[in-house]
Amino acid sequence: MKVRLLDLAHARSGDKGDTANVGVIALKPEWYPLLVKHLTLDRVAAHFRDVITGTVERFELPNLKALNFLLHGALDGGGTLSLKTDAQGKVFSTAMLRLVLDVPDAEAASLGLPAAPK
Repeated sequence: MKVRLLDLAHARSGDKGDTANVGVIALKPEWYPLLVKHLTLDRVAAHFRDVITGTVERFELPNLKALNFLLHGALDGGGTLSLKTDAQGKVFSTAMLRLVLDVPDAEAASLGLPAAPK
């Protein structure tokens, strides 16, 4: 089943130099393990492949039911150097929430996940 991250989590983003920071927080505690399993480094790196020039790091925050991603090389040098419209990385959270995950049907059904609109 295709599931929009937007329907599973909310997100916040910002910057530190040339790195965008994106926090993804599960809307329901029982959905956090699904995020850990399916919102992988490789999946996020592929999602942002045309936007970042560096690597992606992922940190798990189980007490907050959240994942934190660092997107290196995302801001063209950072707020004081970049000519990008979003030099502080504020829209990266919205871009992250556009990601669609492929979740096995049985897993999606057991967690009551909403299917992505067609």
